[in-house]
Amino acid sequence: MDVSQYLEIFIDETKEHLQTLSDQFMVIEQEPENMDSINEIFRAAHSLKGMAGTMGFKRMQRLTHDMENVFQEIRSGNMTVQPELVDVLFRGLDALEAYLAEILETANEGTEENEEIINTLNSIAEKATGKSGGAKAEPKPEEAAKAAESPASSGGAKYQEIKITEYEQGTFEKAKKENQNIYGITVYLEESCILKAARAFLVFKALEEIGEVIKSVPSVQDIEDEKFELDFSLVYFTEESMETVKAAIESVSEIKEAIVGPFEAEAPKEEKTEEKPAETQEKAQPKQPEKAAAAVQTAPKKEKAPAQKAPAQKSKPTVGRTVRVDIEKLDVLMNLVSELIIAKNGLVSMNSMDESRTDSAGFNEQIEYLESVTTSLHESVMKVRMVPIESVVNRFPRMIRDLNKKLGKKMELHMSGEETELDRTVIDEIGDPLQHLLRNSADHGLEPNEERVRLGKDEIGHIYLNAYQDGNNVNIEVRDDGAGIDIEKVKNKAIEKGTITPEQAETMSDKEVIDLLFKPSFSTAEKITDVSGRGVGLDVVKTKIEGLGGNIECKTELGEGSCFTIHLPLTLAIIQALMVELGSEKYAIPLGSIQAIEDVAFEDVKHVQTKEVINLRGSVIPLIRLDQILEVDPGDFHPESLTVVIVQKGDKQAGLVVDNLIGQQEIVIKSIGDYIHCSKLISGATILGDGEVALILEVNTLV
Repeated sequence: MDVSQYLEIFIDETKEHLQTLSDQFMVIEQEPENMDSINEIFRAAHSLKGMAGTMGFKRMQRLTHDMENVFQEIRSGNMTVQPELVDVLFRGLDALEAYLAEILETANEGTEENEEIINTLNSIAEKATGKSGGAKAEPKPEEAAKAAESPASSGGAKYQEIKITEYEQGTFEKAKKENQNIYGITVYLEESCILKAARAFLVFKALEEIGEVIKSVPSVQDIEDEKFELDFSLVYFTEESMETVKAAIESVSEIKEAIVGPFEAEAPKEEKTEEKPAETQEKAQPKQPEKAAAAVQTAPKKEKAPAQKAPAQKSKPTVGRTVRVDIEKLDVLMNLVSELIIAKNGLVSMNSMDESRTDSAGFNEQIEYLESVTTSLHESVMKVRMVPIESVVNRFPRMIRDLNKKLGKKMELHMSGEETELDRTVIDEIGDPLQHLLRNSADHGLEPNEERVRLGKDEIGHIYLNAYQDGNNVNIEVRDDGAGIDIEKVKNKAIEKGTITPEQAETMSDKEVIDLLFKPSFSTAEKITDVSGRGVGLDVVKTKIEGLGGNIECKTELGEGSCFTIHLPLTLAIIQALMVELGSEKYAIPLGSIQAIEDVAFEDVKHVQTKEVINLRGSVIPLIRLDQILEVDPGDFHPESLTVVIVQKGDKQAGLVVDNLIGQQEIVIKSIGDYIHCSKLISGATILGDGEVALILEVNTLV
């Protein structure tokens, strides 16, 4: 049986369990006697062990097995959580993550045994419990064969109740002629067993290697669907001995007992039924079970012969199921929505161009209905695409914990707003920029402990990660209570590197100086560390954020700390935009960036240092002539005043001069980067109702 079809489910489940281990290791480091966390760690390790065993990842199974054993000793009161244990547990977690990374890359766990980690785990357990060899090890197959219990201990040899058909009687005669042994087998699972069908699958797999399963009760399909309690029975043909068969079964973990004995075939006398060989000799192995958190397609069910009835079984309780949806499938769905919106825009365009075609009330009603459907469909799809930012930030507490030890600084990370949702596309890209900002805060934002004490601050440095929704945007703040950014130091460094002149430095505002940190290869760090340097890589962070349609700004106060704020759009697929005309061309400006639209008289345009500006309600706003920047041929427009779209990026404002306003429209963003060289001024394109293509302006690069 090929289990590779379950690899995706295994990867998703493993990521969840590894995150649980990371979170709970952090808890027990601070609260060594927290039994809730200890039990949670035991369950996660137990589940990981079973899943790894099911997939055939023996090294991963062994490491999680030893972790599970250590926590069994802790749960039993035989040992306590010590700092040295937490350290080796985190090393074990890193090893498990390395196994997962290798599986993601090659679908194989690799060859690293991690003996040093395993030996250290067992040594700590042995020292704490006084037991030779540490925690209890899994029995070897040969030991399991010798440890056979009495059939009565688990409920008896239920295989004796199996009834066979007349056709099956013939296969028994044939087996005897071939000198095969005919055994009845009853397998009992541990009461704590998770993934019962997976255990049954491993039993079937082990038996098929040395013989042939002729019949099972419950049926193969019921076992596959987990429609059985904690035992199942088989009729089995093999040339091997009962001890060998028993050992093969009990080598599978979470098997409580395997009862194996001779089976005497007696066909029922009262009724004869005809059955096809393929329907009676159920040699197929049960598949790995469906998890509650993932839907898995199974093979079509085989029809069971009328006479082949299994004992009554309790049905598996119906539980709520969720589906993990591949992002590519969602993208296909989103594309369909895009086409639907384009169709809607086409109808609206027809309606506005040809009034004679709108005599029928039904035409307008159809437009309204189509608009309602597309809006609802859009909202539904966007909800499916939205993912809590928690999936990105939950790994950061572990990172800060490691930096704490590496840098020798006492620091704490405080997170809030983890439930804030973002489009999956944004979520996938935002992790690295956030990680870099947090490393900057830890390495160069926070002062050394003794320096903080000297300044009268709390010895423990505090880093804050806060996410919250603001209209159609999500803001993420990374803040620290450290030394802040020394503006004069940044100026001097910029002059030294030739980035600015001394004359420019004298007239620059603090915000303009801070913006220098986002210049490529600019750093104020005295030495570059493997953790971070204030400014090193911030240009990459800015580029990544702006590539997502967002922007980043920084505020700082010397001696008090710094705050980096990232502004991101909720989604990158469908947005509200203002459509404008420049000459004969049409452009879209995202509505989220627009503050106001103004009619400005020509005489109100002033010049400051040769640049055009307007004074709008006390604020001096620079004007940007889009037709000049985009090299658009002038159209036949003779306006009496300037039409200016006021846009904002952080604290900055600018006025975009356009020829004409078309109106607000819901547009579908189409990427054009793969087809033509795309200026940074353009973030994408959209198709209008009349089939014309309009470019979408990237406001972040204009302001």
